[in-house]
Formats: sequence, structure tokens, C-alpha cells
Amino acid sequence: MSAVLQTSRLCKKFGALTVAANIDFALEPGARHALIGPNGAGKTTFVNLLTGRLEPTSGTVLLDGEDVSALSSAQRVKRGLGRTFQINTLFGNMSVLDNVALGVAERRASAAHWWKPASAYAEVRAEALELLASLGIADDAASRVLDLPYGKQRLVEIAIALGLRPKVLLLDEPAAGVPKVESERILAALDTLPAEIAILIIEHDMDLVFRFARRITVLVQGEVLCEGTPREIENDARVREVYLGESHG
Repeated sequence: MSAVLQTSRLCKKFGALTVAANIDFALEPGARHALIGPNGAGKTTFVNLLTGRLEPTSGTVLLDGEDVSALSSAQRVKRGLGRTFQINTLFGNMSVLDNVALGVAERRASAAHWWKPASAYAEVRAEALELLASLGIADDAASRVLDLPYGKQRLVEIAIALGLRPKVLLLDEPAAGVPKVESERILAALDTLPAEIAILIIEHDMDLVFRFARRITVLVQGEVLCEGTPREIENDARVREVYLGESHG
């Protein structure tokens, strides 16, 4: 099975500082994969290289077998690469429905008609409501985003990304700043996402990681330390030393 997202010897340097060093990585179609590592490991830098927010110093990024290393973030989105951010980028004063409808309208190329909200278009509205229902937040459609608990805001952001119908979805710390009860809601929502979408989460919540991921990559100082199943990672002495700690599990 060929990888839907792949990097080969991906490097990023800022002057003399190397923040990503020869990273080889592959995400299979339908993957449930996690990227973990201590603070400063280079996880966000790596994701920014995948999405085009940063340009690599050397190496390549392939999306569905196509070299996208020189493409912009917007061009990669159009080719099926979706992302949420560590700090959400929602329109707080707009309704949940209007936020999600914008993502749907962008994909449908109807976002240029700014004289009425995206949710005013029947097909856009119906699709946006369906996405909210799939994540268990349809009852919040009319609420302002600012009025929602933070965990639900993260679900709105996931709904927007899904509205772009990605082949690959990158979730940057979906449980960051979220109380335990709300992180359970996020985990439950992730379990409902379409099986064909390859998902990579970057997350510090190890409970969420080990319950969600089928494979885990550990990044340390900009390099891949190891990759394996959750059980393999949990039992790896190097991982326990640099990140998990002897008390995990």
C-alpha cells in the first residue's frame, strides 16, 4: 500500500540550528498515527513543513505520490491536506454553523459570494449540519463559537477541516487546554471520522495517544527516534527515558 503522505530526508535549518534532520516518514491511507516527543522536539516544525507553512532546507514532501515540496499551504489543501492548529483559528463572533459552512463553501468554490453567509446556501448548510451531527455538536449550530467550551471549539475546528474533504487530516494538539471530560468527547469524535481519511495527531496527552493511535512516531531533537505500535513504543527503553518516564503504564 503506497503512502498518502510521505517525506524523504526532510530537513529544516535556521542558520546553524537544525530543527528537522533527515526525517523519513510515511502515512498510509486510513492511518491512525500519532507524533509525540518532548517539548522542543520539532513536532510543530515538522507539521509546518508538511503543510507548506515552512519551506524545507532540503528533502521532499509527497502527497498522494506528488511532490508538493514547493507548493503553498492553500495548494496542498486543494490536493487533500487538512489541518487544525494548536491554538484554534475560529471566527469567535460567528455561529458554529457559519464557521463550518465557510469551510464547505471554500471547497465548493462558492465562498466568493460574500453578500450573504455561506450557510444561506441550502447545499452548503445541509453539509455543514451533517458534519456537526457526525461530531455530536449539531445542537450547538446556532451558538456563537465564543460561547462554547474549549473542547467543543476544537470539534468545530475539526468539522471545518472535514468540510474540505481531506485525504489527510493533521490535528495539532486537539486536546491542548481541554479538561479531561472534554478530551473524552474529542476522542469519541475522532473514532467517528471516516475510515478512509489518514489522520496524524500531534499530542501531549498520552492517554489520548495510546487509545487513538495504531502507530506512533517519536521525534527527539528534530530526528525520528523510533516508530511502532503503541505497545512497542510503550515498552521501548529509549522512549521511556526521554519522554514517557518510568511511571507510564
